Amino acid sequence: QAPFMELYASITRGFMREFGLTERQLTAVASKNHHHSTKNPLSQFQRDFSIDEVLEGALICWPLTLPMCSPISDGGSAAIICSKEALSRFPDARPIRIMASVLASASGREWADFENHICRKAALKAYDQAGIGPSDISVAEVHDASAFGEIIQIENLGFCELGQGGWISERGETSLGGRIPVNPSGGLESKGHPIGATGLAQIYELVTQLRGDAGARQVDGARFAV
Repeated sequence: QAPFMELYASITRGFMREFGLTERQLTAVASKNHHHSTKNPLSQFQRDFSIDEVLEGALICWPLTLPMCSPISDGGSAAIICSKEALSRFPDARPIRIMASVLASASGREWADFENHICRKAALKAYDQAGIGPSDISVAEVHDASAFGEIIQIENLGFCELGQGGWISERGETSLGGRIPVNPSGGLESKGHPIGATGLAQIYELVTQLRGDAGARQVDGARFAV
């Protein structure tokens, strides 16, 4: 997985130069996700890491330390998707409505052309399709193969202005109980990253949240998830 972390680290350093992102802000993301994992019995790792412990972790590729990086995991996930008309075949179902689903393909761009980041473009299409916006979202599961991955994705999803992802993470806005809880499952950093199963595992967490079944990590009043 080292080449992936080298790529993440390179873009992280670019954000540090461009927006003043700090090591401590990266650490806040990882520490938060590891804490969330202690509330998830399905998480691969269920250990709290303080900010200092994350900072002092083994260096993978500066500024990313081991607790800021996801493992490559074994795991599986599945979902049943059906039309509204077909629900009668599942009398015990507790369905969650899919309001939008967008697939997009990346294209060549300068690394700092953030408006054309593929996840930003897909997010805007999804919001438009669903008829809601970032301020309506109750909870999010995002791809945090590294702690920096979470920062760029919460910016792409419009939870803050570009360059502010580190700041809102450090302030606790993305923690359980915060303004917009992100990765209550523990994220890829703690829950694990079984590659092909990862996306549906995130969907599983969001469905669990929307059903109100997430136990100690439940986001109060969760209504819309992404």
